[in-house]
Amino acid sequence: MGKIDEAIEILTSLGLPRSQQNERSALTLLALAGIPAKGRWAKAQRPMLRIWDIMGYMRDQYRRNYAANTRETIRRQTIHQFEQARLVDRNPDDPSRPTNSGKTVYQLTPDAVEILRKYGTRSFNSAVDSFISNFGALKQVYSGTQAALRVPLKMADGSKLFLSPGRHNQLQVAVIENFGPVFAPGAELLYLGDAELKHAICDLKQLEFLSIKITEHDKLPDLILYLRNKNWVFLIEAVTSHGPVSPKRHHEIEAMLKSCTAGRIYITAFLTIADFRKFAADIAWETEVWIADHPEHLIHFNGPRFLGPYER
Repeated sequence: MGKIDEAIEILTSLGLPRSQQNERSALTLLALAGIPAKGRWAKAQRPMLRIWDIMGYMRDQYRRNYAANTRETIRRQTIHQFEQARLVDRNPDDPSRPTNSGKTVYQLTPDAVEILRKYGTRSFNSAVDSFISNFGALKQVYSGTQAALRVPLKMADGSKLFLSPGRHNQLQVAVIENFGPVFAPGAELLYLGDAELKHAICDLKQLEFLSIKITEHDKLPDLILYLRNKNWVFLIEAVTSHGPVSPKRHHEIEAMLKSCTAGRIYITAFLTIADFRKFAADIAWETEVWIADHPEHLIHFNGPRFLGPYER
C-alpha cells in the first residue's frame, strides 16, 4: 500500500467524514507530517506550514501539482475539518494572527502526530480509540448536526419522517400540513421527493392504479396528493430556487400522465410572496399558486375552473 492509501486509511480510522477520505486530504496529512513517498510514519514531524507550503510539498514529494486556485479548496475542504477533528492547530506561534493572513500556518497537534507515529504497530488501534474518546469522531459530530437540522414531517398515522435539511423540504412539509387540510381535505400523500432519499414517500400500488408510472428518470412533480372521493390528483411543485409549473413543465407532466384517468390539478407552491414574484411570469395558465406565508389563500391563474381539473 502506498503512502497516500495509508494516509486515507488513517483518516478513515480517525473518523473523518467521507468527503475528507480522499487523495487531497491524504496528501495534506502527509505534508503536515513531513512524510515523503518512501518515508516512515514513525518519523512523522510537526512543521508549521502555510497552504502554499503544503501544496509545494505535494508537488515536490508526490508529483501532484495542484493549481493555484485550489488553495481555498484545500483550506475549506480539508484543513478546516482537520482543525475540527483536532488533528491540526492554526497559528500556534501566534493565535491572534488573522486567518486570511498570508502568514497563517498549520501544525499537527501533539496527539495527532503520536497516532501517526504508531501507524503500522500494534498500539495504533488503541491510540485511535483513545483519541476518539477524547475528541470524538468528526463524522459522528457532523451526522448529529445534520440530524438536528432535518425537517420533521408528521404523517397521517402519527409517525414522523425526517427529511434532509433545507428550504425546499420546509416548503414540502408546509404543503402537506397546511395546504392539504384546507384545499384537499382527506387527500392521500402518494408521492414526495427528497434530494437525499429520492422517493421519500412513494405509494407504488396507488400510483400504478392511477397509471402514474415511476421510472428511474421520471419527471414527476415534487408532491402528488390524491383525493379519492373526487378522483383528483394534485400535482404540486415546491419552488424555492427553480421549477414552477410553467407551460413547458405542464406539457411534460401531461405527456407523462397521458394514461391517467384522474382529474389533474396543478399547484405551484412558494414559501413567500417574494419567491412567487420571481417566477410569476413563468407560471402556466389554468394552474394555481399557493404561498406558505398565506396558507388560506390561492392565486388563480385564469381559466374557466377554480381549483378543479380541466377536460383534456
